[in-house]
Amino acid sequence: GYVDRFAGNLAGVKDKIPYLKELGVTYLHLMPLLEPRPGANDGGYAVMDYRQVNPAYGTMEDLRELATALRHEGISLCIDLVCNHTAKEHEWARQAVAGDPLYQGYYHMFPNRAMPDQYEMTLPEVFPDFAPGNFTFQDSCQRWVWTTFNEYQWDLNYTNPAVLAEMLDIILFLANQGVEILRLDAVAFMWKRLGTDCQNQPEAHAILQAFRALTRIAAPGLLFKAEAIVSPDKLLPYLGLGTATNKECEIAYHNSFMVLLWSSLAERRVVLMTHALQNMPDTPVGCAWLAYIRCHDDIGWAVRDEDAAAVGLSGFLHRAFLSDFYSGRFPGAFARGMTFQHNPKTGDRRISGTLASLAGLEAAAEQQNWRETDLAVRRILLLHAMILAFDGIPMIYMGDELGLLNDHGYLDDPNLADDNRWTHRPFMDWRQAEQRHDWQTLTARIFQATCNLIQAAKRTLNLHAQARCYAVWTHNEQVFGLIRASARGRLLVLANFTEHDQADPRHHIHDMRFTGELVNRLEEQSLDSWSDLKLEPYQALWLEQVPED
Repeated sequence: GYVDRFAGNLAGVKDKIPYLKELGVTYLHLMPLLEPRPGANDGGYAVMDYRQVNPAYGTMEDLRELATALRHEGISLCIDLVCNHTAKEHEWARQAVAGDPLYQGYYHMFPNRAMPDQYEMTLPEVFPDFAPGNFTFQDSCQRWVWTTFNEYQWDLNYTNPAVLAEMLDIILFLANQGVEILRLDAVAFMWKRLGTDCQNQPEAHAILQAFRALTRIAAPGLLFKAEAIVSPDKLLPYLGLGTATNKECEIAYHNSFMVLLWSSLAERRVVLMTHALQNMPDTPVGCAWLAYIRCHDDIGWAVRDEDAAAVGLSGFLHRAFLSDFYSGRFPGAFARGMTFQHNPKTGDRRISGTLASLAGLEAAAEQQNWRETDLAVRRILLLHAMILAFDGIPMIYMGDELGLLNDHGYLDDPNLADDNRWTHRPFMDWRQAEQRHDWQTLTARIFQATCNLIQAAKRTLNLHAQARCYAVWTHNEQVFGLIRASARGRLLVLANFTEHDQADPRHHIHDMRFTGELVNRLEEQSLDSWSDLKLEPYQALWLEQVPED
């Protein structure tokens, strides 16, 4: 989460370490905390100084103290490194505006529209609503500047070796502050090539390999997390494939798994998710997915047309359905999300919203419907159970452990009002958090159940990093099946993605070679595999076979 929204400043985060320990956190990702430009700054992703902390959060000394305190408690600190662009107020950009040719070479700057127009022919728009196009004319220097995201975010020119050297120096500086993981923002955009969409170019991978080569020597304990929200076939290379194995990032967001979870909830069918996951290659050895339900960003419906067609769906229509469903427009939808960045050219409509609001808790509260409230809580816990059972590092966004709803307070801030992603970046409600031990509250039900899920994951040996992870057909379109397998044994995950009871006949479980006595690790409850299993609405089971004496 964001430092200010979680605890005010870095010292406040340090004071909240006991809360993080209570929840079971071992990996803390603080959203952009380096000094941003004043005013609108894309949620901190327009960095003005990589060597200073946002003054509102504290100082670099505060960051070092926090990193030390977290390490003492067994928590790894992750922060963002925006390596594709800087704020236009960065010192490099200021020197470029002043006419220094050295620093003009740090950015993509053009004297006229000739080259920008050629590039635009194949470039998509990231923010078509409030930042159309990819180039901005700067009166101050009479140049067109490449601005993929916003006019105040200037893309760096990595064809210039000086830019690479600068970024390498910054990486080592941050490692020396005690940071253990760097989330490399927008890595897919780092290299530009005419006639392409300027994403996922081979040279972007070469840059990451240079980052990794340096840190292997000078900071071997530092990990890289790739923020590349692209299709799985384009994502895996960021973890290093072929001759680049173990030479790029160690962690990458599993955007597809997140999207498939939401798709299965809306559709009440797991056919698409099962097919798509079965056709994804394994992660390279030594790397891990980051499994998540949502993050600080919007949700884009990255459903591949090929996967949709394979299960009898139209990719275009299914993506439109998901946008309608999670914006609450589809009849009977339980979600209360908001449409973000509607692109009429492509039909693309992304979604903003907290986990609780997207899972139905906000709508249930509006209706004062206790059955819908119960189902919404079950959906929340099902999704948590899924990311904890999946391959990789599970991540929960701040406030989701309490069931925080959409926050519309951002509309009162002129710097935030045109970006509805702030609806799912709420301020931490510490008054609500105080209810987490009061079992008469929904907050306690969600928080305590989430803690129990996390503890179950920690004690379940077959969820360790080396256990293979693969989806299996359960012969029931409403029940998802997942197996984690290693030399230590096997774990069968069954998950009901509907609001109705589902039965899983015993012979289906036997077909997957789970026989005899089984234990549901979520409740440490013994089950007889010779009896049919019943899954309650939105229930998940983690089943291990008990070894015979």
